[in-house]
Amino acid sequence: MANELTLNKDLVLAGPLGSLGAYINIVNAVPVLSKDEEKELALRYQQDNDLDAARQLILSQLRFVVYIARSYSGYGLPLADLIQEGNVGLMKAVKRFDPEYGVRLVTYTVHWIRAAIHEFIFNNWKLVKIATTKAQRKLFFNLRKAKKNLGWLTKQETESIAKDLGVKPKEVTLMEQTFASKDLAFDLRSNAAEDDYVAPAGYLPSPNSDPAEAVEESNWLTKNTEILSAAINNLDERSKNILKSRWLNDKKTTLKVLSGQYNISIERVRQIEVNAINQLRETLVEV
Repeated sequence: MANELTLNKDLVLAGPLGSLGAYINIVNAVPVLSKDEEKELALRYQQDNDLDAARQLILSQLRFVVYIARSYSGYGLPLADLIQEGNVGLMKAVKRFDPEYGVRLVTYTVHWIRAAIHEFIFNNWKLVKIATTKAQRKLFFNLRKAKKNLGWLTKQETESIAKDLGVKPKEVTLMEQTFASKDLAFDLRSNAAEDDYVAPAGYLPSPNSDPAEAVEESNWLTKNTEILSAAINNLDERSKNILKSRWLNDKKTTLKVLSGQYNISIERVRQIEVNAINQLRETLVEV
């Protein structure tokens, strides 16, 4: 089946489905472009929206995607999936590549390829995300690499890695424990009879399982809302308006605006606000 490339707003690449080895052989057979050829094709795509030029740029870089994807094979994810995600990053890079900067295309695309593969690993290596900050992601990959040559880290090794990567020793320990743990599906099925099996999700309590509690909570909320409304209405007009302007309106009015409105100092407005809140608190406590 012939390769087919569609380069549009979503930047989609479709290729032959079959042996991964055959795909790798095909992409390795595509000739690498010279710097001048890259610039010419990039300008054609950039200025004339020449999709064939973009296609040639992408095809010339696919071998590098395979090379980069192989370096992440130790995470237990299919190489084909890593390559596919890397290809998505490659296409995004080609769409944004500016040849006028004088940088070779592979130098620019490598960052996009790695970013796409990293995101895929974070989302799929564990059922629960394990790295959310930039520092944690750096820790994830560097610690994973270090663990190939080390057993459980000593205190000194943990502190050294934490210092080198700019994270806390506790984060290194938690990441190390994560590598050693195994995920359990939330609603894992069992070979036992359906009536005898309860998934982990079944042991979680329902927050609304007791109708009596739900009714009691609803009555409490209604009663206290009525009491609060009555307490607000018992305030003098100025205190009531200041309180509503400061706390009950969608857009909170500043003390400065209210001081100008009532021709009093900002400190006086603050005092009125505090006194009104104290009156409401006393009313609710008495109930």
